[in-house]
Amino acid sequence: MTKKVAVILSGCGVYDGAEIHESVITLLRLDQRGAQVQCFAPNIAQLHVIDHTTGAEMPETRNVLVESARIARGNIKDIREANAEDFDALIVPGGFGSAKNLSNFAIEGTHCTVQPDVLALAEAFAEAGKPVGLICISPALAAKIYGPGVVCTIGNDPATSAAIVKMGGTHEECDVHDIVEDTQRKLVTTPAYMTAKSIGEAAAGINKLVDRVLELTQE
Repeated sequence: MTKKVAVILSGCGVYDGAEIHESVITLLRLDQRGAQVQCFAPNIAQLHVIDHTTGAEMPETRNVLVESARIARGNIKDIREANAEDFDALIVPGGFGSAKNLSNFAIEGTHCTVQPDVLALAEAFAEAGKPVGLICISPALAAKIYGPGVVCTIGNDPATSAAIVKMGGTHEECDVHDIVEDTQRKLVTTPAYMTAKSIGEAAAGINKLVDRVLELTQE
């Protein structure tokens, strides 16, 4: 039976949106495994816009849903239209958009909150016991979704892992080629570009994450 997977994007570009390589690798692997995918994004303004050639902030505004549509080739919906009952699993690629648009972790750190529509959908998957995959910096939101004790990884970055612990999560260091699974919660995480030095390294862990998330839909 074809598995249906929801993917949340957070814009388009590593510094202010969804990490493009991570997003495309995720979508490619899901397609290779025969999954049916629907992308979603919040219909909100980005925190800011970054010039990816210089890293400098630009004097303009962009919409997260509109920018995410670039990656999804237009096949994307407002996250308010998403219903966890319609899907078997959820995956959230990384990029600073996860910490700037899906949440305010980049600004507030351990005192962060998750964008309400994103939180509602993620919590619905968690409460239904459906598998969730969080990639790169996205696991920083795990404790806000699952509560204290959730097990996850962002690789080995000391500051981010310390923040996860302070928020009540349990952080496990992880090689870029591997995944960490919270078996109780059916949560799978991988470091990707938190530690990856190449697109191939990022793909190794992301492919494992996608494969495991799909396996968990049958358990």
